[in-house]
Amino acid sequence: AITAGGGTSVSWSTACDHLPVAFANLAKMINEEGETVDLYVPRKCSATNRLIPAKDHASVQLNIGHVDQNGNYTGEFTTFALCGFVREMGESDAAINRLAVKAGLSKGL
Repeated sequence: AITAGGGTSVSWSTACDHLPVAFANLAKMINEEGETVDLYVPRKCSATNRLIPAKDHASVQLNIGHVDQNGNYTGEFTTFALCGFVREMGESDAAINRLAVKAGLSKGL
């Protein structure tokens, strides 16, 4: 431990000698439970199962709300992600309909 000018003690990490412990956990991306986590987890297209890269600016993510028999929102939703490739081909409407039927959110058209 090193004592700073105000008399406070700062402990240093053994793995990262130049970083305080609070910053060493950020450098390693370790959460509070001690598990190593990734900073970026790519999404997958719900229609094609392709990975959606960070540079796919044409991709969209939709949250479809669940409603009861009276049409009132229940507070739950299902998330669908569509990659730019599906949107470019003009297949997003058909893909959303197919996914909604498969998830039980809509009747087959």
